[in-house]
Amino acid sequence: MTADTTPPRPPIVVLCGSTRFWDALAEAALYETAAGRIVLAPGCNLKEPHPLWADPARADRLKRILVDLHLRKIDLADDVLIVNPGGYIGDSTRREIAYAHNLGKPIRYTHPTPDHT
Repeated sequence: MTADTTPPRPPIVVLCGSTRFWDALAEAALYETAAGRIVLAPGCNLKEPHPLWADPARADRLKRILVDLHLRKIDLADDVLIVNPGGYIGDSTRREIAYAHNLGKPIRYTHPTPDHT
């Protein structure tokens, strides 16, 4: 028998937060990656114009897909990092926090908030 030489899988972190803080999400992804973590993050910023969501009907369909896709990312993650500059947490992020909490995922925040619920 030979010893398994496969290194352990790095931890997976999912970033949650408003895409209005797109630059802060990118910065968090950079730091998490440099810390040796696999990073899952929002892949589309619907607040920025793009042909994929220029049509309102197409944008609505894509938004529904992205919401579900992000929940699946939370399912895969070992922990959750809430990117919340100034302590801001919007309704969508609150739902993601509740979802992660119900799964028992550890939750971290980039900025202090008066209430982490």
